[in-house]
Amino acid sequence: MTSDTQIDNGLNKAGLNRLERRSIAALASVYGLRMFGLFLILPVLAIYSEQLEGATPVLMGIALGIYGITQAMFQIPFGILSDKYGRKPIIILGLMIFIVGSLVAALASSIEGVIIGRALQGAGAIAAVVLALTSDLTREEQRTKAMALIGMTIGLAFMFALVVSPWLAFFIGVKGMFVLTAVLAVGAIVVIIKAVPTPVQRRNLEVRAVPAKMLELLRNPQLIRLDIGIFVLHFVLTAMFVVVPIILLERLSLPTRDHWQVYLPALIASIVFMVPMIILSAKKAWLMRIFFAAICILLFAQCLLMWRPLGVLGMTVCLFFFFWGFNLLEAMLPSIVSRVAPAAGKGSAMGVYNTFQFMGVFFGGFLGGLIYGAVGVTAVFVLCGLVLLAWAWIVFKAPQPTLLDSLVVRYQGNVSQADFEAVNGVEEAIIIDGESTAYLKVDKQLLDHAALSALTN
Repeated sequence: MTSDTQIDNGLNKAGLNRLERRSIAALASVYGLRMFGLFLILPVLAIYSEQLEGATPVLMGIALGIYGITQAMFQIPFGILSDKYGRKPIIILGLMIFIVGSLVAALASSIEGVIIGRALQGAGAIAAVVLALTSDLTREEQRTKAMALIGMTIGLAFMFALVVSPWLAFFIGVKGMFVLTAVLAVGAIVVIIKAVPTPVQRRNLEVRAVPAKMLELLRNPQLIRLDIGIFVLHFVLTAMFVVVPIILLERLSLPTRDHWQVYLPALIASIVFMVPMIILSAKKAWLMRIFFAAICILLFAQCLLMWRPLGVLGMTVCLFFFFWGFNLLEAMLPSIVSRVAPAAGKGSAMGVYNTFQFMGVFFGGFLGGLIYGAVGVTAVFVLCGLVLLAWAWIVFKAPQPTLLDSLVVRYQGNVSQADFEAVNGVEEAIIIDGESTAYLKVDKQLLDHAALSALTN
């Protein structure tokens, strides 16, 4: 068992210590392998579903998005179980459920069987537990870096899956891809057992979601606007992938194995254009301008898709604009949520945020399939455009969010909440009784570091 002394080893070092590097690398690989397995199916499931018994556009959309609803349902229960029984056993349990779901989908000959398998995949909802374990194994001052590294892994998994998925579908088929996702999950279990240390669990509210606090955060208008944003973002992503693979195959006559020729250049170009905007968004004055611009880029992509671009090049350009806006917002939204969330409420705020994200996946697949079956391809892009237009209007009319930084500090002696809040630049403080830990929301430009150090030393 890893002791607190081991975890705090190298406390004064600027970078990650050896234990933290090992833990982050292992957990990022676990999270990445599982998400890669889910993303792998996204570009090909719509085409594959048409070959299944009982398939309809609505059921195809449900098969694409059903994992989102089970993810949303089981995130918090898995987190609570991990508090009681330990992080690693619950992560392994979640991965085993994911493996069962993958094999059920692989063996299915009907669309209903694939839906059941996809639902089981989502029921292995380990995202919150992996982040909690990351929190247990890292120091407060290194936690943001750890979360960012795991987030980058998810982004890379998404991009890699999008490119290799059509190629794999040609060589091993979609059934083989479901089996491959099960094999990857087995690999993730091995990593958990062999490479991830077993920590002393901590009640870190920067990561841990508290159900009662989550209900309270639903009344926070700033956070709700951001939650609506991630719902819309993943609604549009899933709805689009109900029809984009079909357009490439049936209307542009591009074989499934060659779809990567559209996805890869669109993704690479989007990253090239995204990076300078991410750098610019680091400046507080530019953050919300870049945020609004990204929504407008997504809206522009839907307008282009409504006009039915001719040829593979036209589709590549459309998807370039989509991925440019999508990747920008996917990177920016969690950061803004963490800065808007109240002290000691980041974990709960992210719990609500993730629930909205997974609900967006489900409703995007369901409504995308429904609209496609009833009206046609263009109507799906019209639906996505209208949803994005509503989001753009909400962001345009809303007041600027209050963006503060989070600090978690340990203190000794008799220090009160009022003492912390009296420090210039500290906007909010929460003290957990018996833990000598204070969760702070601060304006770093105004923060009196000397006064804060005097309270914590």
